[in-house]
Amino acid sequence: MTCELNLLFRILRIVGLIQVTTFVVCGEPQVPCYFIFGDSLVDSGNNNALPTIAKANYQPYGIDFPQGVNGRFTNGRTMADIIGQLLGFPKFIPPYATATDQEISIGVNYGSGSAGIREETGSHLGDRISLDRQLVNHEKTISRLSALQSNKTFTDEYLKKCIYLSNIGSNDYINNYLLPSIYPTNKTYTLDQYAVVLEQQYSQQLKTIYNLGARKIAVFGLAEIGCTPIEITRFGTSGKLCVEWINNGIKLFNDNLTRLVDDLNSNYSDARFTFLNVTSLAAPLGDLPLPTTPCCTQLRDDGQCVPNSSHCLVRDSTLFFDGLHPTEIAHQVIATRSYKSLLPTDTYPYDISHLARL
Repeated sequence: MTCELNLLFRILRIVGLIQVTTFVVCGEPQVPCYFIFGDSLVDSGNNNALPTIAKANYQPYGIDFPQGVNGRFTNGRTMADIIGQLLGFPKFIPPYATATDQEISIGVNYGSGSAGIREETGSHLGDRISLDRQLVNHEKTISRLSALQSNKTFTDEYLKKCIYLSNIGSNDYINNYLLPSIYPTNKTYTLDQYAVVLEQQYSQQLKTIYNLGARKIAVFGLAEIGCTPIEITRFGTSGKLCVEWINNGIKLFNDNLTRLVDDLNSNYSDARFTFLNVTSLAAPLGDLPLPTTPCCTQLRDDGQCVPNSSHCLVRDSTLFFDGLHPTEIAHQVIATRSYKSLLPTDTYPYDISHLARL
């Protein structure tokens, strides 16, 4: 594999407020394979053929991606893509919808736009691949891989060395709890209760990933959804920068998730779960003069770009590409600090570079 120069934690010289650090990733990938679970923050095309409006296979999405329009909900690479590059993979991990037998040995991306921890989440937008369904798809992938490798013991040991990434839960708020006219969860649970209910279900799903052979599992916390343009438009901020009561609910979920990671590591002595704290990872973005106005000039009611709408010219100095999803430069900040943490609050107990070495 050719050496690839990766820029660690760079917001470019345009804003000039962050010192640039570089490192070189050469040789073979640091782990044999990489599996990705999640929602539109990591979806790489699984929703393209689904009957849903939650898809990004049209311009201006993908305008900065090497292959153009592809189904990613941003202008370029996602954080999952960038983490894969930092791990040394020469190609992007293929989406489950198109992954061939020749490709699955390096990993599969199961992410699906509008998907959630809960099965009903995002259903008003159309079909989506919930986390439970993603786990079923992963089980099918393992069966395919085992048949190809013709040795179940080898496959089991192979999977233990791989990195598993899960980034999901945002839609359980955005496209569920925060839409009380469509979903009953808002009337059934308080924010505190809902965070507990989500954590309980997510706990079982993460245990399923473990039971399917994973041992190195990186779990993303949620970003401050109350700071997204769509939620600010829907709820207002009462003079604040963000919708604070939404962010308070997100903090409850993240606090529960941190404790869950601790519990899983205690209960499974051979597992290495780690928590990626997006609130800390994304904190530098709040210190920069990056506009929060979406790059897309026209948005649908659900926050996505109107097809073929105009867009900003300088994406590297803009935080949001549409009303919900970050630009590639924001993905890069989160990904690089997930891979190599700069602060103790970024990751717990390991960053991904450390997880890969375990």
